[in-house]
Amino acid sequence: MANLKEVRTRITSVSSTQQITSAMKMVSAAKFRRAQNAILGMRPYAAQLGEIIADIDVEDGVQTQYHEIRAVNNVLLVVVTSNKGLCGAFNSNVIKAATSRIAYYSGVKTQSDSPKVSMLTIGKRGTEFFSKQNGLVVGNHDELLDNATFDAVVDVCDNVMNAFCNKEYDCIEIIYNQFKNSLTQILSTEQFLPVKTKAAGEGAGKSRNDYIYEPGKEQILRDMIPMTLRSQFYRVILDSLAAEHGARMTAMQKATDNATELLKELRLSYNKARQAAITNEIIEIVSGSEALKG
Repeated sequence: MANLKEVRTRITSVSSTQQITSAMKMVSAAKFRRAQNAILGMRPYAAQLGEIIADIDVEDGVQTQYHEIRAVNNVLLVVVTSNKGLCGAFNSNVIKAATSRIAYYSGVKTQSDSPKVSMLTIGKRGTEFFSKQNGLVVGNHDELLDNATFDAVVDVCDNVMNAFCNKEYDCIEIIYNQFKNSLTQILSTEQFLPVKTKAAGEGAGKSRNDYIYEPGKEQILRDMIPMTLRSQFYRVILDSLAAEHGARMTAMQKATDNATELLKELRLSYNKARQAAITNEIIEIVSGSEALKG
């Protein structure tokens, strides 16, 4: 009977876990739908801005302070994870990619020494992991994921852009999970600053949009580059949020399915043990009865 009690306890425990994971899956599904609509609505706007900037860059060669290419002595990695766990390999993949970039820059030699790598973390999981390395994390904005409005993201983005323009950093990269669908997240490492431009021959043979620029291409470019960078940064946050909720929804669905299968096995084991116990009792009763007859 002790075995039966142990199995009953496990059944109760797994059943409670199944209810929790099922509830978390439904919550993540609701959040995922909103995040998915947000990123799908943002992407065409960000892509169109990028297309206009690329059309100007290909042949005109207009440069701004955000295009300045310098010797890479100071690197800033913007690492976007999540504030919560239970989302599969979502956070571990970003952390591995960031660790790989740190190792890469440690092996790069400039005129004096390897570039100094600093990190700006967005998401408690990344902050908790990299804060263990002294002097690496120069700031965090974990609260941004709880209220990812455009204005809040712009404040963080402007600080990053100003740090580049003030020559605090020579290269800024963003590491995050790009949303593809609820089952797939694409681990991405993108150069945020300096802005990449196309070579003159790179646009050759390709159709260019016949825009009319007023007051002029150079002025428009100087106004649109900061706007494009803010939109890109906002897109990264929305991408990461949609990918996070999709990953958590999938992970909780798998956990619920696993709990269901485990419950079936436990109930089968319980029934077998119970049947064996009843059979033993019947045998003992019959044996005792026969002994009395003898």
